[in-house]
Amino acid sequence: MVSTYRHYNREIGSAMYQISVEEHFDAAHYLRNYGGKCENLHGHRFKVVVTVVASKLNEIGLAYDFVELRRHLREILNTFDHTCLNDVPPFDKLNPSSENIAMTIYDWLKPHFLSGGVSLISVEVWESPQSRVCYQPQG
Repeated sequence: MVSTYRHYNREIGSAMYQISVEEHFDAAHYLRNYGGKCENLHGHRFKVVVTVVASKLNEIGLAYDFVELRRHLREILNTFDHTCLNDVPPFDKLNPSSENIAMTIYDWLKPHFLSGGVSLISVEVWESPQSRVCYQPQG
């Protein structure tokens, strides 16, 4: 009997698989020189969504393992969880805006995807159900 599932290692033109995981962390922060109420200490349950892309599947049919992606993200978020972000590098010097949080998470995740056919494409940081930033470097 011939298996119909023998397509795991093919590249499909310019098709890409996008793999995303979502995690969260709880932290306080204040925005230096903001000129509004966010300049006061306040907290959020930050939701973080990380997306990678791959152009082919491995031998068992995965583009990238959700568990592995979540593990890498969790390692970073544990640094921020239940802290005042303004006390944690790099936010002791860099304003802990959602934009800077997304950029920092991206920069810290990037080394995990320098080889292996998988690329990190974006990091989203949600500080409320209605407010998010998506960091996606160009080029």
